[in-house]
Amino acid sequence: MTSESAHRQDPLAFFLDKSDPASWKAMGGLSLAAKNAARAAGLDDQLVELVNLRVSQVNGCAYCLHVHTRKAIEAGLDDQRRGLVSAWRDADIYTDQEKAALALAEVVTTLPDTEDRDATQMLSHSYLTDEQYSAVQWLAITMNVTNRISILSHHPVRRPPEAPGL
Repeated sequence: MTSESAHRQDPLAFFLDKSDPASWKAMGGLSLAAKNAARAAGLDDQLVELVNLRVSQVNGCAYCLHVHTRKAIEAGLDDQRRGLVSAWRDADIYTDQEKAALALAEVVTTLPDTEDRDATQMLSHSYLTDEQYSAVQWLAITMNVTNRISILSHHPVRRPPEAPGL
């Protein structure tokens, strides 16, 4: 049996990102451009990773949560703020700007009805500059695409060898 026919018989062993390296590379470039736009707009890496974590939570992407939890730690995001991001509305530990970014990221991810979407966009835009408003939407859009690639590829999350007791 050739590896090509094996993939056809087992779609769970198919890694979308590896099947078309040029598209995956382009997606990485888009993600990097969105992150750079966020930085240029004055958004720090902690806010960027809060957005990435929240979008990945909404989409249920274990692999991206794994990756962006590590990146959030590297950005200096403390345990409390990482752990409570799924309940950010009820936790008074996020700035108005972070709350606006998280609300906007959720709208981009879930695309609620027009009334809710418009209200959230208007409120979020009142706490974010035009550049920040744009950057947060691009961050959420690219994270949504990355989530879908990882979910459809069944990217595994494995315990790191240095943490056998976890």
